[in-house]
Amino acid sequence: MNKLYFLFLFCVFISCKKDQKDTQPKIKKPLPAIVITDARTVDIDTALINAYKSETLKQFYLSSDNKTIWGNLKKRSYILSQLKKSDELGLNPNDYRVKKMDVYEKQINKLNNKQLAEYDLLLTHNFEKFVTHLYEGKLNPKYIYRDWALEDKDLDINTALVKSFNHNTLDSLVENIQSKAPIYKQLLNALKLINEFPVDNIKLIESTEMIKPNDTNIALINIKKRLLYWNDMSGKDSLTNIYDSKTFEGVKKFQSRHGLVADGIIGASTIHALNFSKEKRRHQIIANLERWRWYPNDFSENYFIVNIPDFKLHVVENNDTTAVRNVVVGTSKRRTPVLTSTLKSIVFNPTWTVPPTILKEDVVPAMKRNRNYLKNKNITIYDTAGHEVDPANWNINKPRSYRYIQKPGYYNSLGLIKIMFPNNYSVYLHDTNHRNYFERSNRSLSSGCVRVENPLELAQHILDDSKNWSKDKIDTIIARKKTTSIRITKKYKLYQWYWTAWSEKDKLTFRYDVYDLDEDLYSKLRN
Repeated sequence: MNKLYFLFLFCVFISCKKDQKDTQPKIKKPLPAIVITDARTVDIDTALINAYKSETLKQFYLSSDNKTIWGNLKKRSYILSQLKKSDELGLNPNDYRVKKMDVYEKQINKLNNKQLAEYDLLLTHNFEKFVTHLYEGKLNPKYIYRDWALEDKDLDINTALVKSFNHNTLDSLVENIQSKAPIYKQLLNALKLINEFPVDNIKLIESTEMIKPNDTNIALINIKKRLLYWNDMSGKDSLTNIYDSKTFEGVKKFQSRHGLVADGIIGASTIHALNFSKEKRRHQIIANLERWRWYPNDFSENYFIVNIPDFKLHVVENNDTTAVRNVVVGTSKRRTPVLTSTLKSIVFNPTWTVPPTILKEDVVPAMKRNRNYLKNKNITIYDTAGHEVDPANWNINKPRSYRYIQKPGYYNSLGLIKIMFPNNYSVYLHDTNHRNYFERSNRSLSSGCVRVENPLELAQHILDDSKNWSKDKIDTIIARKKTTSIRITKKYKLYQWYWTAWSEKDKLTFRYDVYDLDEDLYSKLRN
């Protein structure tokens, strides 16, 4: 009995030790000492530091022997100015206790030692928070979206701040911590541009009719006001209800900026875009700035980048765009996931296995109506033993007990090619048997994968071997209708991302928010 008792105590002891180890924060290498040469310092009571419940803050002040560090007026003023104007970067000054610190600063010569310590902690804590937000965003997409898979961004904020403090390069820290991507800079410019627009008090445009040149419609008065407001029309206008040539040109400019077919015909999509207020567009820009802080700061040397709401794929090699393709992306119910990956292989003449969602929502209902539905689409049913099943013998009550495979060919759902990359969503880039979809302006039409226009030319570009993978060689493989997989030897990263706003040549550019993410994200940022 005693042996069992001591064995039990030993196990409990080992278990507790393990639990304690797992809950301890990771120990980082010691920070360099903070160099303070020209400022008065006071001791900070560790109880004040501990009140923040921040291991990061605790470690930071260990490097100053728990003494204040912001005695220098110039450094203090820089911190406060950055936090006060953080809204110019799409952040919220209220997140950084600016008002409270302003009170301390105005009374700096009257503060006692405890108040100086409190002020110092506020400066450090909020500046580090500000820099972290600039680097990786305020929110974590992992806790917001189930279909986002981005690489983690890791920042040792304490080390970065201590080095910048010691070398008097706090301004460089703020600049260098931000994304280097052109789109991010265009978004900052877009925020500046939209802030310069006056207050928007134009009424909503109410029209259910399609409006064409020379039409007469009372809604044209507010449409013209919107076009003048956004500078798509210039000068004065009589604001009549007639659709004249000047308005026609203004509408086409507006449509082009919003990714719509620039045909001058005012339909539901154009009305929807016109009805966005200045404030809603500003929210959209701020939401997109947050997203770009989630993405890696630096791109790979060679990469594919898909902007889901823009329905575009760009191939970039050595900072040069070498190919652009229209793409079809997932519907709002079957969304294309946001992810970062690496291209691995090209499969010519792919087979297609019907995925569970399509089986449940599309195939089963269709098979109930017509047992030859799959046969007509060249899809074969297989049982668990790999035997072909006649559609007449298919068990309607157990559809998941079969595999459904479509043979290779021009009319295969994946088309003639798919491009593979590791991911947890079973998606890839591929051809399509609905090639007319690329002619549409709204191409949110797929079941999650990204369909690519003219993919065989793209494959030849990727393989980049005129001897072994010429157009004739690829055409021969396609003609055989035999599934063939080729490894991609050149390293291409894939960035399958989501952004709906930017600026081009000082003009605001927007895209339809196909998955309704912008306003929800803005709301979360301001809560």
